[in-house]
Amino acid sequence: MSFTKLDDLGRRLEALGHALSILGADEATHMAIGGGEKRAEAMAHLAGMHHAQATAPEIGDWIEAARSEDLTEDQKLALGEFEREYRNATCLPTEFVQRRTTATMRSEQLWRELRAKGDWDSFLPALEGVVSLVREEAALRSAATGLGPYDALMDQYDPGNRVADIDAVFADLKSFLKDFLPTALSVQEERLARRPRQALNAPYPIEKQRELGLAAMRAVGFDFTHGSLAVSHHPFCGGVPTDVRMTTRYRTDEFLTSLMGVLHETGHALYEQGLPKNWSHWPLGKARGMGIHESQSLFVEMQIARSAEFWDYMLPLVHQYLGDDAIPGWGIADILNEVNFIERGYIRVDADEVTYPLHVILRYELEQDLVTGKLEASQIPEAWDARMTEYLGISTINDPKDGPMQDVHWPAGAFGYFPSYTLGAMIAAQLGAAMEKDIPDMGDQMRRGEFGAINQWRADRIWTQASRYSTPDLITRATGEPLNADHFKAHLRKRYGRA
Repeated sequence: MSFTKLDDLGRRLEALGHALSILGADEATHMAIGGGEKRAEAMAHLAGMHHAQATAPEIGDWIEAARSEDLTEDQKLALGEFEREYRNATCLPTEFVQRRTTATMRSEQLWRELRAKGDWDSFLPALEGVVSLVREEAALRSAATGLGPYDALMDQYDPGNRVADIDAVFADLKSFLKDFLPTALSVQEERLARRPRQALNAPYPIEKQRELGLAAMRAVGFDFTHGSLAVSHHPFCGGVPTDVRMTTRYRTDEFLTSLMGVLHETGHALYEQGLPKNWSHWPLGKARGMGIHESQSLFVEMQIARSAEFWDYMLPLVHQYLGDDAIPGWGIADILNEVNFIERGYIRVDADEVTYPLHVILRYELEQDLVTGKLEASQIPEAWDARMTEYLGISTINDPKDGPMQDVHWPAGAFGYFPSYTLGAMIAAQLGAAMEKDIPDMGDQMRRGEFGAINQWRADRIWTQASRYSTPDLITRATGEPLNADHFKAHLRKRYGRA
């Protein structure tokens, strides 16, 4: 049977992917510096083997032949995902992939060198080359999929998402946030006038912070028989579902950044650990796109870990692991003042829950214009500044370092990825609203440190579904309605608006 051949292929690709994931996680956490050259060589060979097997010409014949076989419903869905992945892997000619790889690697190297200097003019030629290649890639993917050029790029990250749908949702959200931000800042100012932010009693020993993070992970359901926590320069969740490799980083002058980062990455880890084991070697058994993955991390970080109910449970653990004098005199209100502090800022990765979506929408709008040719790379600084001024009331016209040079995505050629970040926040809020209807005492359960029912709800609707459905269909099935910005707006009003 041809499906059996695809099943065997899936197992071989899973084994190679497993090795690459663990080697990559080890490189970022434990590898000695002298091991870099040989590690890169080993991973390059494994990646080459993976690509060669995933793009073998006979796979197309197997997919076509399997259509006429007597397949179960799961196998039919798996066949569709095999076909989608094969099309995505083979629609770009080898010659193009080589040109793109060379250009993006050089662009990233220049970006790392020139970003600190804010030297836009020296960086621009490399970025222009990348944008040209992205337009070429969009055309190739569009021809292979029948989608519009930007839709074809975006479909790699969130299958099923379309500009026609997201434009309307983002326009609604953008309008709301531009009006809501001044209100939220005013409410915060009034609150801080009544109860000013408190000083932290540093230092916080790293080992004690680690134990606190492990306790938080354990509380929200992380399975330590199938995962671990390490340290890396940039926090990430990697590895494989049976061996999730989570990382964080520490500062001794404060502990909240690391703790919130740990909880965010735990959200990713819970999703990976909850994927169906019997489909793990099929594309069907993988996580459904970046927007859904981000929704799971943000659900833990935003819906759970930045709530008063969670801190009813967590605050005693802070005292237990960091000591009674860690935050002397602090109450839950003081913690919330810190973890929910909002401000207008230049840097996306440092942005708060209210302003972050505006950073993403800005990039989403600009990169669409770049892909269609409506905007040229040389025009980015002015277009960026116009939107920053309109959306956030701050100018970046003379600051490319903290403006259009701040992200690695465009230098690396990753167009179509940015929407996933804000879609994740919106999906998380919509999941939370649906969950509260089914688990009305959800807040009380969090106060008691009971997360079993909360996790089971997400396991049933998201984790165990893996890639059975497109992103929009999965949202509708999980919550009873398509993606709706009203839930995210209600979440922000409740947390940051006037009572």
